[in-house]
Amino acid sequence: SMKVEVIGRASALQSIIPLKTLTYREAVRKAFKKIEQNSVVSSWKDSLVSGVMEEQPSRHIHVPEYGCFQDERRRKINSEDQTLERIWQIGGATGWYSANFLWKIRGYIDKIFGGVGLRRGRRHPSELAPGDALDFWRVLLANRKEKRLLLLAEMKLPGEAWLEFSIKDSTLYQRAVFRPKGVWGRLYWWMVFPFHGVVFNGMINRLART
Repeated sequence: SMKVEVIGRASALQSIIPLKTLTYREAVRKAFKKIEQNSVVSSWKDSLVSGVMEEQPSRHIHVPEYGCFQDERRRKINSEDQTLERIWQIGGATGWYSANFLWKIRGYIDKIFGGVGLRRGRRHPSELAPGDALDFWRVLLANRKEKRLLLLAEMKLPGEAWLEFSIKDSTLYQRAVFRPKGVWGRLYWWMVFPFHGVVFNGMINRLART
């Protein structure tokens, strides 16, 4: 009813289904209490844990390689667990570890063109699951055991974009992949490419620091 006026009228529903109803104020107060306790229950993120893909879903999720531009970086790390914790806290209130003002500008531009921007934040400050919204990304894979996080961009783009983090043999791998659509997609990549040194280089340096 934030866009369309909704008027509540008397209903016989309670005489059919004996449910205890809440007033508007009670419902809002209860919702904010759950948000403060990071205990928001989500059902839209459960598709990958429903049993259909119980066996190593990461084997079925791969970033495309052909016809794509890539920005791949790697760093040696001293503590895999510490780095993994930083990766799992990325976005939301934590930010993106480098050039957060550029991420905010990109979010504003996305909103201007009808995208989601950065307003979604994240469900929990340190937990991620497949299906979670993460600012203007969507979590495709979040596997702590395999030490791999894969995000799909939901911002307005002339193409498709992925951001992947993985840890193997005390090395952090960070990969940004963009599959352009037509000439505009290629122009977009080369237009933002000069900022990659600041954004992605700073990001992996902060994630890998001791």
